[in-house]
Amino acid sequence: MSNLGVVDHVREKYAAVAASNLSSDHSGVHAIAEAFGYSPEELASIPAEANMGLSCGNPTATAHLKPGEVVVDLGCGGGLDVLLAGPKVGQDGKAIGIDMTPEMIERARANAVKAGLTNVEFHLATIDRLPLPDRSADCIISNCVINLAPDKPAVFREMYRVLKPGGRVAVSDIALKKPLPAEIGQDILAYVGCIAGAILLGDYERQLREAGFSTVQVIDTAKDLNAYALAGGSSACCSAPVARSYIPVSCCSAPRSASDTLPLAQTDGDALHERLAQLLARYDVSEFAASVQVYAIKT
Repeated sequence: MSNLGVVDHVREKYAAVAASNLSSDHSGVHAIAEAFGYSPEELASIPAEANMGLSCGNPTATAHLKPGEVVVDLGCGGGLDVLLAGPKVGQDGKAIGIDMTPEMIERARANAVKAGLTNVEFHLATIDRLPLPDRSADCIISNCVINLAPDKPAVFREMYRVLKPGGRVAVSDIALKKPLPAEIGQDILAYVGCIAGAILLGDYERQLREAGFSTVQVIDTAKDLNAYALAGGSSACCSAPVARSYIPVSCCSAPRSASDTLPLAQTDGDALHERLAQLLARYDVSEFAASVQVYAIKT
């Protein structure tokens, strides 16, 4: 499948997520966010609909945001990290979300209104072609999204372009410890599920350096990726709402029994989860993939 075809497929599945009722009101979705670093206080400070269980870290906790800064979130989804960043940068700063799915942008803007934040904004665009001026951002964050981009070097070049000199990267993502089995690596639904699109830890660091960044670190957080199983009847980590069987499937966990789940609305994401259930029942994805924290500086 071409890069354009991959992008269209990802956009379609994320539109289904945005149209779902996934939120922090679901105990499993809430538990996933806490497992990857969000505090109960942080989650309580923003609309529940901003959290859909799509995270693999908490970049706002490690970005060291300061009042007056401009921070850009690549793949903002429902606005979770943008809404947490807004108060940190204050009224003299700005938090900007980028997402390629219109339904996600609509959800994020509605959440910003609910949160009463006026220093946040959202733009519809792909993360390899950012609608932002050169040298306009102090910090770039992202949360389990760059693995979905077909052309990662282009994303890294755009990150470098929009950062000011001295600007920094604080990204949470999925990367590979070792190459995937061919069955997973060549499966488009596994790509949408954050697995097949991930790159090796060493390649991640190398490509950032090739884009111009220095002081690059890609750190395996050793987080238990099976935390996604906490979602029960909800989806997680870059996947769409659960399949008709209500078997809990995420990009990084094997399914449990149907009795452990809570049924959610059915969507066209069913095929994704049915295929992922087959793949993840055969492979321990934690053997191949890791939740990572990525840091880099534009000198």
